[in-house]
Amino acid sequence: MESEVSLSKWDKRFMALAQQVSTWSKDPSTQTGALLVSPDKRRIFLGYNGFAAGMSDSPELYADREKKYSRVIHCEMNAMMNAQCDLHGFTLYTWPFLSCDRCAVHMIQAGVVRVVAPTPTLDQATRWAAAFEKTKSYFKEANVDIVEYDRDTGKVVYQFLTAEIPTR
Repeated sequence: MESEVSLSKWDKRFMALAQQVSTWSKDPSTQTGALLVSPDKRRIFLGYNGFAAGMSDSPELYADREKKYSRVIHCEMNAMMNAQCDLHGFTLYTWPFLSCDRCAVHMIQAGVVRVVAPTPTLDQATRWAAAFEKTKSYFKEANVDIVEYDRDTGKVVYQFLTAEIPTR
């Protein structure tokens, strides 16, 4: 159900930055970016998908799906490793779609209380629909707020907001 609610100016700024960070990825098929932002918006940690530092990131390795999947670190995990601090109460911003289910459980364990992402494109939704549904169910189970918005209009199209203050 579409709402008339738009992203806040801060959410728009952080999503634009997550989109920019995604362009740093050398993956030619899927470039993803993540920001972990503290509640006071003063600490921001960035990550994009790519191979571990010190490993070859040649185009041939990205072209081989099996090798790529074995080597790639997702943007959320890179942001979390870059943070090297307590992430309780932080918001996660991801581009170009929600986290996968594996990254979602790591974000939950780290104490993230809110996630913001654009709705997936038709192609992305077709490819990863099951993972996105699993991700949403995990975030809901853990009382993590979810905000998805239309990437063209900036209007919020899906929200799960918990009234609970997480004690994690």
